[in-house]
Amino acid sequence: MHCVIGNMKGTMSPSLLNIFDLKEILEKIFIEFFENNKQLFLVDLDVDSFKIDVKIDGDNGVKVSDCVLLSKHIKKHFDTELDDFSLNVSSAGLLSPLITYRQFLKNLKRKLNVTLKEGDDIKGNLIKVSEEDITLEWTAREPKPVGKGKVTVKKNKLIAFDEIKKAKLVVEFNKI
Repeated sequence: MHCVIGNMKGTMSPSLLNIFDLKEILEKIFIEFFENNKQLFLVDLDVDSFKIDVKIDGDNGVKVSDCVLLSKHIKKHFDTELDDFSLNVSSAGLLSPLITYRQFLKNLKRKLNVTLKEGDDIKGNLIKVSEEDITLEWTAREPKPVGKGKVTVKKNKLIAFDEIKKAKLVVEFNKI
């Protein structure tokens, strides 16, 4: 059996192709693929004993043809080493959690529901994304400083990526 990665060649037995080695090989294959497809990026890679699950996203979305292209790119680097594996390449999907910086950047100005590691849930519009954090903005009704009644106020919160447990898009449908 023969495996080619870039200009690295080697022969390997399927029994020697363990999950750690396979992940390392796939990461090198992804570097080459995403260099040639800069609008796409890796979101998640999960490899277990018989399954390879690859989730990708794109700055302008992901087409079925993008998933097919990556799948073929992966398969062309292997002879029969992947015969014992089920390979699944798919889009991260609308309802999947946001994981990467580029996913947050792509969804700037959209509504998110963010669960913090400390347990709080914050729902707001994503108004800023940096390499270290995001900023959400929302409106809330609060008591007037003077007198009775409530007033609507804008609030925002700076949230570091390492404080986020889960972040998902809030899907809203316009009423007709």
